[in-house]
Amino acid sequence: MFKSFREDLEVIFDQDPAARSYVEVILTYSGLHAIWMHRIAHFLWRKKFFFISRVISQVSRFFTGIEIHPGATIGNRFFIDHGMGVVIGETCEIGDNVTIFQGVTLGGTGKEKGKRHPTIEDNALIASGAKVLGAITIGKNSKIGAGSVVLQNVPQNSTVVGIPGRVVIQDGKKVKRDLNHRDLPDPVADRFQKLEQEIASLKAQLIKEKVKR
Repeated sequence: MFKSFREDLEVIFDQDPAARSYVEVILTYSGLHAIWMHRIAHFLWRKKFFFISRVISQVSRFFTGIEIHPGATIGNRFFIDHGMGVVIGETCEIGDNVTIFQGVTLGGTGKEKGKRHPTIEDNALIASGAKVLGAITIGKNSKIGAGSVVLQNVPQNSTVVGIPGRVVIQDGKKVKRDLNHRDLPDPVADRFQKLEQEIASLKAQLIKEKVKR
């Protein structure tokens, strides 16, 4: 555990150019506080001290704004940048050298039992506000764009953007899709379009009824 503590501290200096001293990082980085508290809570969780481990996780949530279930398995050199609003579910499995930003949710999609949260493999990066939901796998060296909603497995060495998330780069090659903002999926616009179609259909029916009369 103490080796993991040291590596969690060192990775901050590798990833964050704003980190200037060990004292500053130890005292002011909420992401570091959250992962250290989680490692203690997870150790107790594995020893079946479920209540005290949940208490520790809730205390950590109160002080850091980061919620990590004590059952989640997290590898070495895990870095949470900024961190406010991060949620990590019970059956999450996170590999080594993973970085996530504020507002990220690694959650489930319902009330299913067993494995219901994502697996994040080594060297993945999940940008701010992204939602990765369900028992899916984010492959090694993959990147999830800010605000994306990912509901399906992501291959290794991929970049994903959009709602729902779509692979736009894989193995260093651009996937044949136009990345212009206007062409990204827009569920709100799609819903409005369906409503307009339904209204037009109802108007046509009303006109037919009037003609019959």
